[in-house]
Amino acid sequence: MSPRLVEVETPALIVREEVALRNIDRFQRHCDDNGLKLRPHVKTHKCVHFAKAQVAAGATGITCQKIGEAEVMADGGIDDILIAYNILGDGKLGRLRSLAERTKALSVVADNDVVVDGLSRAFETASRPLPVLVECDTGGRRCGVQTPERAIALARRISTLPGIGFGGFMTYPAVGGQRDVLDFMTLARAGIEECGIACPVISSGGSPDM
Repeated sequence: MSPRLVEVETPALIVREEVALRNIDRFQRHCDDNGLKLRPHVKTHKCVHFAKAQVAAGATGITCQKIGEAEVMADGGIDDILIAYNILGDGKLGRLRSLAERTKALSVVADNDVVVDGLSRAFETASRPLPVLVECDTGGRRCGVQTPERAIALARRISTLPGIGFGGFMTYPAVGGQRDVLDFMTLARAGIEECGIACPVISSGGSPDM
């Protein structure tokens, strides 16, 4: 029997599961109706249970911010994961390589040559290339390359290195910055396709866009 609210030790997070699941289904339907693939970020709930519910509702996979988060999700049975942060250092790269070997689809982002070179060295003997998305700063002022030209240059570099492959462009948009995202990504996509390189994914969106 569940405890009464007055019996719950605090601090505690109380979730009405039926409301959460209804919201998951509602937003997934919105994306489906508009031809969008949804890859929700799990940093809000950090809970395998709700990540599985999002995938079951139709999400193409999930997004994590750290390797540790991704490892927990993989342990729970999630096998399509994007890690949306630069990964540096032999220790983390080794964990990333191990994670890739036990997931169906793992991808990462990068916004500079140092990160890209490290990823290439870590995966040059892997059984399959690691998709790397170029993170772009379209006004959020967090991480990312600053211009479409730099995005194109980094994408071209990724496409030439062993062990990795160009996976597309990703941005975390500023609130109300949809126009800036569209302008940036239009130029970046056109530029990379002019080089004969396909752009399989353009990823954008955050909680304010919901």
